[in-house]
Amino acid sequence: MIDFVQLQHIMKDQLEQDRTIRTVDVAGPTLEAAIAEAATLLNLSVRRIEYEITERGFPGFLGVGKRDWKIQAYPGVRHKKEAAQEILVETSEEATAPVIVDKDGDVFVHLRNEGAFLKVVPPVGNGAWATEDQAMAALKARNVTDIDETLVSRVTKQVEGNYVQVGTFNRKYTSDSMISVNITDENMKAYISVTPPGIGGCDLEVETIITMLKDNRVVYGIKEDFLHEFVDRPTYKLPVLVAEGNQPVNGRDAYMQYNFQTNQSKVRFQPEMDGRVDFKELNRIQNVVANQPLAKKIPAEEGTRGRTVMGSYIPAKKGNDIELPLGTNVHAGEDGETVLGDINGQVTIVAGKITVEPILTIQGNVNIKTGNIMFLGNVVVSGNVEDGYSVKASGNIEINGNAEKAELVADGYIVVRKGITGKSANGIIHAGGSLWARFIENAVVESGGMVVASDGIVNCQVDALRRIVCQGKRARIVGGCLRASEEINAKVIGSSAGGTETTCEVGIDPKIKGQLNTLTANKVAALKEIEQIKLDFQTLSNILQQRKSLPPDKEAYMQELQSRQRTLVADLKKINEDMGIIQQSIGDLKVRGRVSAAERVYPGVKIIILDAIEKVQTEYKAVTFILENDLIRVTKYEEPDDEAKRGPDGYTAN
Repeated sequence: MIDFVQLQHIMKDQLEQDRTIRTVDVAGPTLEAAIAEAATLLNLSVRRIEYEITERGFPGFLGVGKRDWKIQAYPGVRHKKEAAQEILVETSEEATAPVIVDKDGDVFVHLRNEGAFLKVVPPVGNGAWATEDQAMAALKARNVTDIDETLVSRVTKQVEGNYVQVGTFNRKYTSDSMISVNITDENMKAYISVTPPGIGGCDLEVETIITMLKDNRVVYGIKEDFLHEFVDRPTYKLPVLVAEGNQPVNGRDAYMQYNFQTNQSKVRFQPEMDGRVDFKELNRIQNVVANQPLAKKIPAEEGTRGRTVMGSYIPAKKGNDIELPLGTNVHAGEDGETVLGDINGQVTIVAGKITVEPILTIQGNVNIKTGNIMFLGNVVVSGNVEDGYSVKASGNIEINGNAEKAELVADGYIVVRKGITGKSANGIIHAGGSLWARFIENAVVESGGMVVASDGIVNCQVDALRRIVCQGKRARIVGGCLRASEEINAKVIGSSAGGTETTCEVGIDPKIKGQLNTLTANKVAALKEIEQIKLDFQTLSNILQQRKSLPPDKEAYMQELQSRQRTLVADLKKINEDMGIIQQSIGDLKVRGRVSAAERVYPGVKIIILDAIEKVQTEYKAVTFILENDLIRVTKYEEPDDEAKRGPDGYTAN
């Protein structure tokens, strides 16, 4: 922002510059004529002229001794102040609203073939109104005769801003303002240079300038609005830009519009419903599904052609095209511009091309650096999955280290090459297929196939659709509840020291058993609530018999009890139907459930096969528990088959 001191310097410098550069020496038969001539040359109104008389004029006697007035003229101080004020307004960065610069009203005299014309324009802001005296002075300065002073007074007062003929003048064709046209910059710009009219000469009109331009083949880009201002305040003997062509605009190049984050290192935190941010969810992995649009090519543009002031068109270049960046596991859509994924996986940019990776490999541990992992494909972790973090995959999960108090969820199989240490049963493992690990401790495990642990399972809740097998050197099952539809097999089951109860249940799908348990609990709760409703209803009925009516609140409560009883009866019917279906499926099972221990089973172990329950009272060696005639029998030990010993791709928990 310009301060007051700077403003003073600007005004002083501008005044000195104008006095040296924009000073003109003029002469005229009268002082007013000399001032008017100076105003014309300086492109200013008469009232803005300051002058010094260098030689006084003399009208002479009978034409003898006549002498012109001579003055040295320059822009007045008022003009400098307004210029400085405009500079101040334009350079101020603190202005928050448009600033109106005060400008006085003005008068313009235009000489045409038809006569002398006057135009008065109103002031701006707090500027002063133009006066009748100013108008008369301007007319006399142009040697206008037969002035209609009444009309001048009306034009000055009404200020309509239009030219009105108010007088005549002594017409001299040789004194008319002249114009020349110059075309430059390879026909892109047209300039005019105008000479001032002499005494008795006509001013230029907009139509005259346009005709002159067209005569010089300038037909495009003419600045007509500027020309209307120019004829009021012409600039003489200097080139003035009055027409300008348009340069061609080349078309934009084709580019790819990506539907995923191309900066793989960028972290995208997502707030939860309560507004908190889980900093484990870094969202660096960008999962996509097959046939999902990954990117689209925005075609190159044609461009906009240019045009010279002479009307010739200048061609524009079309933008450059690009090829679709097709990498691995992607293809082009039918429109030839969209990139689609072939498979589920992670979308990335590899060597500038869009690629979908079916396998996500984590080099190192899953921890604060990686955040939680969620991937539509297979995940391989070269290190550990640390406490509190999760790995979820639509395919398989392979962990070369340990899984600590973590969450592992896979639609396929899960392999943990070392072990699972859940810590206080906080580890949660869900495998759509089978699970292989060296050991499992303090975890909740659910498997859609087998659970195989070479060194044993300690204090866990394990549900396997098929088998639970522990066959390593130290393979034992101690504590917790283990359920499998086909078999539970380990070297040792239970502990000689006693302690935590070990329950082994076979012969039924754990999911079905869980559903049955839930239905049973719901049935008991429904029957209990129905019984309570009957008691409450009976109490209200007794009151109704005694009083012949019930208070409004008791009446509403009685209706509510009736509605709730109908709902419970319907729910109970559905529960019984679902339980019947499950029990029928259990009865149709051909699975021969068994619990086996290659070395020993310690007292305190609970064996459940279907509905039969046996709590081991004495130590057994190398035995298999089976169900015969609804009773649990102890038979010779039966080894598991090879399927339970070997994992995917030949992997073995041993």
